[in-house]
Amino acid sequence: MKIRLSQVLGDSIVDGLGLRMVIFTQGCVHNCEGCHNPETHSLTGGKEVSVDKLLNAIFDNKLIDGVTFSGGEPFLQAESCAYIASKVKEKGLNIWTYTGYTFEEILSSENEDFIKFLKNTDVLVDGKFVLKERSLELNFRGSKNQRIIDVKQSLEKGKIILFMD
Repeated sequence: MKIRLSQVLGDSIVDGLGLRMVIFTQGCVHNCEGCHNPETHSLTGGKEVSVDKLLNAIFDNKLIDGVTFSGGEPFLQAESCAYIASKVKEKGLNIWTYTGYTFEEILSSENEDFIKFLKNTDVLVDGKFVLKERSLELNFRGSKNQRIIDVKQSLEKGKIILFMD
């Protein structure tokens, strides 16, 4: 199995709680005005890498608390991302995922890979970046419309439960 990536950061403290490895997927259809990562929009840019090679790099990093999927749009490669996330969770690490889709759009999509990826995500930062709602004072998100969602609690309770405000 392959995944198309823009880049991978071995350590970050701004893409979720704790020290994180960040996987920037390549390809996005949202085209948000003012996007922080416009170089990730092309569906044919970046490079394809083996999922197993990426997993080895993740597991070789003994310092990280978790893995963050960002982009681009990780849900455009939901099958590969879900697989990686499930293997990472087996090792006791947590998963944060950034997406331009809303939690509700993912659930109502009826896309099996979307649901698998969502269920293997601990924290979802959802919603398109909205330039008019941009704030540098927000933790772990770029605009006020985006939510930081506790996925497990939200699925169990059948309503959005915020991980943090």
